[in-house]
Order: sequence, then C-alpha cells, then structure tokens
Amino acid sequence: MRALVTGGCGFIGSHVVRGLIADGWEVTNLDRMTYAANPANVAEVADHPRYRFVEGDICDGQLVRELAAGADLVLNFAAETHVDRSLLEPGVFVRTDVEGVVTLLEAVREQPGTALVHMSTDEVFGSIPAPGEAAEDAPFAPSSPYAASKAAAELMVRAYAETYGMAVTVLRCCNVYGPNQHLEKFIPLFTMRALAGEPMPLYGDGLQEREWLFVEDFVDALRLVLRELPAAPGVHAVHIGSGERVANRRVAELICELLERPAELITPVADRPGHDRRYALDSSRLRARGWAPRRRFAEGLAETVAWYREHGEAWAQTANGDFARYFERQYGARLARR
Repeated sequence: MRALVTGGCGFIGSHVVRGLIADGWEVTNLDRMTYAANPANVAEVADHPRYRFVEGDICDGQLVRELAAGADLVLNFAAETHVDRSLLEPGVFVRTDVEGVVTLLEAVREQPGTALVHMSTDEVFGSIPAPGEAAEDAPFAPSSPYAASKAAAELMVRAYAETYGMAVTVLRCCNVYGPNQHLEKFIPLFTMRALAGEPMPLYGDGLQEREWLFVEDFVDALRLVLRELPAAPGVHAVHIGSGERVANRRVAELICELLERPAELITPVADRPGHDRRYALDSSRLRARGWAPRRRFAEGLAETVAWYREHGEAWAQTANGDFARYFERQYGARLARR
C-alpha cells in the first residue's frame, strides 16, 4: 500500500510517517520545509527503501496530482497551525490551510479509489462551556484566523464530497503533544524556558483549558481509522480526544515541578485576542470502536519534558526559521510590560 503524506516533516506528520513505515506502507512525504518542518524529525527513516521525500508546496497542483496518482491513500498534515502566528499573518493560513486543501481535493478527485484523510482541529468549534463536549455534528464557531482557516477547509471538503460524491475522512483532534514538537507550542516553549531559568509567558489568568493527547496515542487512533475507512460518499468526521482537560496554568506548574524549577518563573502576560477558554471533544464514537489513549497526561508530560531536557537544545539547532525573532515579536512587549 502506498501513502502520500503532506507535511510529513512537521510534528504530527513525522510521527505518522514513521508509524506508517513501521506498518509496512510505502510513504511519499511532501513538505515545503517551512519553519515548522525539521529534517531531524524523519532522520531515522530517511534512508528507508519504502520512504521518499519530495520538497514541494501543497498548493502546486501539477506536483500534487503527480504524487497522488500513485497513492492508495493521501493524508493531509500540511498546515499552518499556530494560533499566535495566525494573528500576525492570517493570509498565510488561508493559502496553506484552504487553498492547499482545494489542491488536494482536486488531485484526489481525479484518482478514483484513492482515499483522502484530512487533519482538522477541535478549534473549529470555538470555546465550549463546561461541562459540554463537541460532537461530530456540532456547529462551527471559530475564534481565530487559524481556526477559521481549518473550518473553511472543512467546508471545502464538504462541498467536494457533496458535489463530486467523494468520501473524505476528517480527523478533529485535541491538542497533541510529545517529542519533536516545534518550540513555539505551549509545552515545548515552557519546558525550554524553564530549563533556561527564563520567564514562562502565560496568557491572562492561565485558566484556559485544553484537552491533551500524547502523539503516539494519536498515531494509534489513526491506525484504527485507516483499517476502517468508509467508502460511502460524504464527510466522515472522527473525533480524537483524551478526555483530560487541564488548565494552562496547571500545565506550567507541572513542568516546573518536573524540572525542579521555581513556579515564580510562570509570568502572567497580556492575553491574546479572542483566546478561547475551553476545548472539549466528544470522542465516544471512536472509543466505541476500541480505541483509548494509553498514556495519561501526567505520564506523557513527564516523558515529553524529559525528551526536551535531553534533546531540546541540539534538536532546536536543526530547525528552520528564526524562532528568537518570532518570540520577541510575540512576547517581547508583553514581558516588558509585566
């Protein structure tokens, strides 16, 4: 079986690439190698006979059609994903997250028998008041340019499914974390700042709740989904959530405890605009199919923090882009005003 994975040098995509190869797939990895991509993420499979890397843009229609032509499965993990960056440069998100998905849909539409699995997010639903959970048919209410770009992509998927009779699986997942995640994201950022003894910039009161899922548990969920891909036309949504919802402040405190750093490093700063308070997915349908996360958040966080303690500095040096410049742009003034 042959799979085309877009964004396979990013965090989640690279774990999926390695998992597919371990399961016997032939994998082509298409990645534009933006700042969020890191060749080190796929170094262990770079020379594998069933792995091929192609540097290219998901919006390049000719290239995407050529690569999709030989694939049994297309998995889309190519995306701009960081909410903070979407507030700075929303147009970039529209291009990759919406136009790129349309390019994929066009390519797959020309290949009868090729399955498409698209990665979305719980953020399309906006903030969910406690104790509610968003089911697969919940209405979209995105609050950020990032969430809106993912919701728009899903609407294009729905339009293609209805118009052309395509069967598309959409994965809506909670916050995935683990080794290899980019330093801009919450757990890596706070871990590396704590290790360096530097202020950990916490938005607002820090009581925003997120649902956390260890990356290997996500890959296991994907394996189950791939074993039972639906053939009937339509959008087939799958919710993947851990059920463990933790306030951002508590996550920061746990990181300090794991690294034996003072909690005083946690530094409240001005909140970002439109910051959702709570995400929560109803994942009961997937659990009824036999999946459940194997790692509790406390265990997965400890493993992740230990990985960054051991590998973080060296791994960060292999990354693309100028993270220091981004950090200053996003947090510099906030930290100066604290």
